[in-house]
Amino acid sequence: MTWLRWAAARLAPAGLVALVAAAAPAAASDATVAAELMRPGPLPDIVEGGASAPATIVEYASMTCSHCAAFHEQVWPALKAKYVDTGRAKFILREFPLDPLATAAFMAARCAGPDKRDALIDRLFARQEEWAFRDEPLERLRHETGLSPADFLACVKDKALFDGVNETRDSAADRFGLDSTPTFFVNGHKLDGEPALPAFDAALAPPPK
Repeated sequence: MTWLRWAAARLAPAGLVALVAAAAPAAASDATVAAELMRPGPLPDIVEGGASAPATIVEYASMTCSHCAAFHEQVWPALKAKYVDTGRAKFILREFPLDPLATAAFMAARCAGPDKRDALIDRLFARQEEWAFRDEPLERLRHETGLSPADFLACVKDKALFDGVNETRDSAADRFGLDSTPTFFVNGHKLDGEPALPAFDAALAPPPK
C-alpha cells in the first residue's frame, strides 16, 4: 500500500464523512454566544489581529467548501484591511471539515506552524480547484503545502491533531447547531448565508445612541 493510499484510508474512518445531525440549541443572547465561543477548545485558536481588539469575528470553514474559498478570495481581503489590520476586530478561523480531505488540509496547515497556518489556508483556498477536485488530491495537497512526503505523512498520522480538528467541528455542531460552512459570528451574532462586506459593516457598527 502506498503512503498516499494509507493516508486516504487513515482519513476515512467509518462514519467520518456523515456528520451527526445536531439539534439547534435554544435561543441565546449574542453576549452568551460570544462567551461560549471564547471557551477554550481542543486546539489553540490562531488569532489574526490584536488580541485586545474590541470586536471578534469567528469563522467556521471547511477547506473543500467552494463558498468558503469564495469568501476568502472576494470578501476577506477587504474585511481584513478595514477591520483586522486597523485594530478594530480580531479574526479567528476554526476548523469545520465536511470531508476527510478537508480534515487533512486543516491538519497540514496546523503542521506548517502557527505563524504560517492562516497564510497557508488562504493559499489552499485560492488554489482549491488545483488540489481538491483533481485526481490524487492528497498528493496535490501535499505539494501545495510544501511539506515533504515524510513530513506530510507524519502530519496526517498525528492522532491527537486528527482528533482535535474533528472535535472542533463536533463541538461547534453540538453547541451552536452548525451544519454548514462558512458560518460567521460577529461578537456572538450569527451571520446567515454568504455575507459580503456590507453585512460585516452592519454587524460591526456601533449601537445607535
